[in-house]
Amino acid sequence: MAIDGPSGSGKSSVSKEVARRLGAAYLDTGAMYRALTFACVDAQLDLADAAAVTDAVKAAQVEIGTDPDHERVVVNGRDVTSEIRQPYVSEAVSAVAVILDVRAELVRRQQEIIAGHERIVAEGRDITTVVAPGAPARILLTAREEVRMARRGLQLGGTQSSADLQRQVVARDAKDSTVTSFTTAADGVVTVDSSDLDFERTVQAVLSVVEAAGAPA
Repeated sequence: MAIDGPSGSGKSSVSKEVARRLGAAYLDTGAMYRALTFACVDAQLDLADAAAVTDAVKAAQVEIGTDPDHERVVVNGRDVTSEIRQPYVSEAVSAVAVILDVRAELVRRQQEIIAGHERIVAEGRDITTVVAPGAPARILLTAREEVRMARRGLQLGGTQSSADLQRQVVARDAKDSTVTSFTTAADGVVTVDSSDLDFERTVQAVLSVVEAAGAPA
């Protein structure tokens, strides 16, 4: 199944739990963008140089775990699972993600991973429309802006200022929306608004979509 949505909507935590309950693999496509952003920053590339960034992305070797209970991201032989969640990567990821050739390369890699699993929950941006438009169940998971900012703050342990959260949630979505659509559900995509739902009710809402779609559960 494919899950799209804006920053802070709960895509990752909900998708992981849905994958667990369905006995499926889990693909965090956002982690792939973070991994390749890390590779570019680590190489001290000018992120405004689209050609250099694209070349680096195509050359990078990335391994990403698909076990919902064990996150693992390796870039060029180096385990960067924790490193890709650092603020400096969060601040830089949109500069890499908006490069169309980079997105094309990431879509290719994501589709290869999805094709290698009989059952998988894939989440991120462009998943329902570009990466896996043929998925049996496709969902746009969203929430009101203030709810998403509060959730992202909790996820980061309260270490980020309101201005930092604004950049990571609202500003990032605005920048990313120039190359991808994740705020309005496309035809055949079901919207789940979790603004007034707790975690369990959100998971159940997503599982209900899977059941209604006739996807294997």
